[in-house]
Amino acid sequence: MPIDINSLNAMYKTTNVPASGYGVNSADKREASNSFDAVLNSVVGMVGETNTLQNTASAEEIRFALGDADNTHDLMVAEQKAAVALQYTVAVRDKALEAYRELMQMQM
Repeated sequence: MPIDINSLNAMYKTTNVPASGYGVNSADKREASNSFDAVLNSVVGMVGETNTLQNTASAEEIRFALGDADNTHDLMVAEQKAAVALQYTVAVRDKALEAYRELMQMQM
């Protein structure tokens, strides 16, 4: 299962949403809220997909260790998918934390 890149595109579409409370009408506020919901849902989906890939890799390792599977290719593919998904999830988490810290350091 490849990682869905469309969720990242939703994140980039939210960058031009005006800040809430500075002359923004209610339609723009709803759009900003829907954009945040879309980003949050895509992140939750990404975490779920990463968890699924990790579980699949663990199951393949167990099958290989028990002798039920003798194809090392399937094992390595499952482990590589899980590793890439985890690296991607950690990178998104790190960027989100970096953005949060930057927002917290802003002076009002």
